Amino acid sequence: MNKNERFELRITDLGNTGEGIGKTADGFTFFVKDTVPGDLVEASVMKCKKNYGYAKLQKILEPSPHRVDAPCENAKACGGCILQAMDYEEQLRYKEDKVRSCLERIGGFSDIPVEPVHGMKIPFRYRNKSVFPVRRNKKTGQVEVGFYAAGTHDLIPVMDCLVGIVANRIVLKELLEWMEKEGTTPYDEETGTGCIRHIMIRKGFATGEVHICFIVNEPITGGEALIERVERYPQVVGVSINVNRENTNAIFGDKTIPFWGRAYLTDHIGDVTFRISPESFYQVNPVQTKVLYKTARKFAALTGTETVWDLYCGIGTISLFLAKNAAKVYGIEIVPGAVEDAKKNAELNEIRNAEFYCGKAEELFPEMMSERQERADVVVLDPPRKGCETELLEAILSVAPSRIVYVSCDPATLARDLKILCAESYRPEKVQPVDMFPQTGHVETCCLLERLRNAKDYIPLKLDMEDYNKIKDAEEDKKNDRNN
Repeated sequence: MNKNERFELRITDLGNTGEGIGKTADGFTFFVKDTVPGDLVEASVMKCKKNYGYAKLQKILEPSPHRVDAPCENAKACGGCILQAMDYEEQLRYKEDKVRSCLERIGGFSDIPVEPVHGMKIPFRYRNKSVFPVRRNKKTGQVEVGFYAAGTHDLIPVMDCLVGIVANRIVLKELLEWMEKEGTTPYDEETGTGCIRHIMIRKGFATGEVHICFIVNEPITGGEALIERVERYPQVVGVSINVNRENTNAIFGDKTIPFWGRAYLTDHIGDVTFRISPESFYQVNPVQTKVLYKTARKFAALTGTETVWDLYCGIGTISLFLAKNAAKVYGIEIVPGAVEDAKKNAELNEIRNAEFYCGKAEELFPEMMSERQERADVVVLDPPRKGCETELLEAILSVAPSRIVYVSCDPATLARDLKILCAESYRPEKVQPVDMFPQTGHVETCCLLERLRNAKDYIPLKLDMEDYNKIKDAEEDKKNDRNN
């Protein structure tokens, strides 16, 4: 088929990042954004590879029974909430299938015990943190905030994201008025000049506290006027400034300084209170975080005698959630500020059986186990999207904890890592997906691995990285296509 050629296509499935998938009469596969399984569409060819291609939606000829009207007017342009046009029950079914499919195709697990996804009663207004790029509109000259269109740095103006908090709209209005009045300039990516690159707003759902962080390229102007404005809102407990002068896509720079009020906010998960600094990782959906952590605690099955190692511990959220049911908890995290927050959080909650250390988990964990001759009854893993380093997985296998609780935000890398952990010594007992990110293609998964009593009795599955590499190659192709 030639570029721009139009054709009809029935969408039968969704890809790993939420694009609709359909096959032509001759069996050629196309990915089509903004479609829902069951849609009959007219699409036009964008690009074809050897075995698959990408097409642009032109017209919906026959809507899927699962199609709904997206409540956000920016849903298509923004590209963040790619599943808004799909009813919520179908979103949950898709995410369950996504987890199972990755575990089967990438991990090689043919009979994986995947439970139905824990969904939300109200799948909107759940994000406690939003980071807004700040730019000047070249046509109107006005300062705007919003989100980038998928795969680009084209800003889609958004003041009120429907998965974000209502306070975003109120706070942003004040801040943009302040910038215009005081002449505080937005950052210009092309010239590398200007002041404010991003505005981050974070809220503690349990406490109601709001914290603002400006990511800046140069010192701000009009500071006194800014303080006058934020003081109008008692829920705003502090403003911080993060300095990032690098020509980079990274949001945060290395230095964050308090500007007004507190340099952090507090929030609760269950009966544990957390102090959260601007750069610290903290789950963005506090309602589902409680569900996720309760699942992790249930899987850990602590009796009060166990030593737990929480690797990639962040500010100690899971560590402290488990500490009251364990004899000892050790947390390891690579971000120094997060480790400091974790230590302060332990003090804040008067938890004395948790210790936190800064370093690479794959280096520090085996080193500490060797030096201290400590045991590890339960290991908790909550790595970033890229998953665990192979060296860490090998270290865990050498220590042989009774149970491993793996919390993952990417089913593909979860499956890859389980392939290593379950090759001889462990088997997956329970897999519980949790919908931390409604309206998006992402899903969080909590998995329990139990050590086999006799590893020799376990026949390892035939495992192959080919499917995993195909997925990653396809994702890279799509990214490149969008950038081009």
